[in-house]
Amino acid sequence: MQQITLSFPATRHLSGKALAGVVGSGDMEVLFTANSSHVLSVAITTSVDNSSPRWQALFERISSFGSLPAGQMTIHDFGATPGVARIRIEQVFEEVADA
Repeated sequence: MQQITLSFPATRHLSGKALAGVVGSGDMEVLFTANSSHVLSVAITTSVDNSSPRWQALFERISSFGSLPAGQMTIHDFGATPGVARIRIEQVFEEVADA
């Protein structure tokens, strides 16, 4: 298992917590807790070695379509495709935004 830590500037402030996916589902689980910082901190545990550039590119792509919220995100990845990863990440952002 590889541990990856990423950090991105955040320009949205939300409140609450959200969970998308299930760790035992065979793809991935994303947990997000909003906070009042100006950073989105991401901690990833993945079964895919050398995937740091893929995760960096995914978050840069997500941020290019809109602002990232401030908070702490924890991802447990078990080989999810980039499409599934993006859906799970956007699900937690949407859930917290609608809370």
